[in-house]
Amino acid sequence: MISFDSFRMEAGTPIYQQILRFIQRGAVAGVIRDGDELPSRRVLSALLGVNPNTVQKAYRLLEDEGLIRSHTGAKSCMVLDDDALARIRAALLAHEARRAVAALKQMGLTKDEALTLLETHWEEEEE
Repeated sequence: MISFDSFRMEAGTPIYQQILRFIQRGAVAGVIRDGDELPSRRVLSALLGVNPNTVQKAYRLLEDEGLIRSHTGAKSCMVLDDDALARIRAALLAHEARRAVAALKQMGLTKDEALTLLETHWEEEEE
């Protein structure tokens, strides 16, 4: 069963999108694997303290992307293969890059300043 213990809501982003990205990030990180079961919509909505329709929307989007398989009266399970993981990873990286670029531009940084900042922090993480 996929755990949502580390899920933290953030202001300014619809909750269904946060659930969707949490699952996608877990899949890319290898924490969530092919065949893993998701909590039922009702259980997850109670756990997170959100409307069941919010969870339903996130699960429906995951179904539309082919990342989960749901059957009436049965658990929803992850459906992940190498192509799906590569597609998710590329989409998540593009999303995060756009957010970072927008924030840096909003703060008035030039491209060169932003790249220098990124390089500095990249190297700090390697130490």
